[in-house]
Amino acid sequence: MPRPAPRPALSGTRIRALRTARRLGQADLARMAGVSPSYLNLIEHNRRRASAPVLEAIARALQIPAEALDERAGDAQIQALRTAAARAQPGTEPEVDRADELVGRFPGWAALLAQLQTLAEAQERIIERLSDRMAHDPNLSASLHEIVSAVTSVQSTAAILAESEDLEPEWRALFHRNVHDDSVRLANAAEALVAFLDTSSEETGLAAPQEELESWLERQGFHVAAVEAGGDWAALIAGQAELASAAARSLAEDWLARAHEDARALPLGRLMPVLVRVFTAGAGFAPEELARHFGVGLAQLFRRLATLPPEPGIPRFGLAICDGSGTLTFRRPIEGFQLPRFGGACPLWPLYEALLRPDRPVRAPVEFAGRPPGRFIAHAVAGARDPLRFEPPFVWEASMLVTPASVAGGAAEGEAVRALGSSCRVCPREFCPGRREPSIVSG
Repeated sequence: MPRPAPRPALSGTRIRALRTARRLGQADLARMAGVSPSYLNLIEHNRRRASAPVLEAIARALQIPAEALDERAGDAQIQALRTAAARAQPGTEPEVDRADELVGRFPGWAALLAQLQTLAEAQERIIERLSDRMAHDPNLSASLHEIVSAVTSVQSTAAILAESEDLEPEWRALFHRNVHDDSVRLANAAEALVAFLDTSSEETGLAAPQEELESWLERQGFHVAAVEAGGDWAALIAGQAELASAAARSLAEDWLARAHEDARALPLGRLMPVLVRVFTAGAGFAPEELARHFGVGLAQLFRRLATLPPEPGIPRFGLAICDGSGTLTFRRPIEGFQLPRFGGACPLWPLYEALLRPDRPVRAPVEFAGRPPGRFIAHAVAGARDPLRFEPPFVWEASMLVTPASVAGGAAEGEAVRALGSSCRVCPREFCPGRREPSIVSG
């Protein structure tokens, strides 16, 4: 898939718009910035790229922060404005093709709109996460059940005391003790629930050991440098705030041991140069060719790609792994590809299709619900967790690698794009054949 042509620089456009708004002549601004008028003219028409010292001098003359003239800041603002335009209500048609002009002429307004767009997306994610948590979080459900149970017990005992005037002293004392004990139980349950809800947006106090493990990995960008050389896993995870439970630490040890095996099979020194060449060429991403080249299985390659350290030119990969029951056992989200933390995932994922066809890889261009929708290429494969096992029970595992379509090559000719979501509860696609329950965000 050919890469899009580089966008023209926007610094000159912004400089010209700001100079005009201040009713400054080109010669006046050039004199104030200490450059020649002809050089400033070339900059303003985007025919010369200004150096950092020149941009700083121009920014001082215009009395604005130098960051306002940064081309990368302009590109980010334009992308945010285009995303905001995609969220427009029917009947509202923003001039998307003039976003460059808005950023150039009114950088302050453009920055404000981009900031509001970012805040809106953040609030939507919080609402979806909390709604999902309220519906599916087993810890929350158990806490509420404990409170209801304690309240019911107190109410029943209090009713007996209120309605029975001739109770024997020993029975009355027993009921008083029950009320006291249930009141303490109620207070403790309420305190635990409040503490649990207070940490609902943090990375501690999570509902399950798997959540603790993924929180720990997320803090490290899903790459633990120690897996490259190996080491004492117990010592590595000791004292980690996210790994609060013994179960989470056990999961972390297992994950590190498996990641170390992946690192031995696909060392960074061999893998990274190949990936840089693949994505620099822009010819499309074919994981099966990489797996053949390195002599590894697709599932192992997927795990390694999703836990690489950041490298210029190499995209971030998303990864979802499930067991034979369809339960997600590992989640590595990326921008535009959000994974449910509670409840079931979208039944239309290629992950589950692969689970039904062991050892037969699945490739599908997919579009994840969002504003705007995210386009990805999903590669999935399933197989036995222990392929050398002859005796049952056999444990099956499926893995799905998600790569942004902009770098993965997009859909092939005649290949239909599959519309997916995260989970039914937060997916806005109203008319979906796989829907299990109404969405809280539809419409």
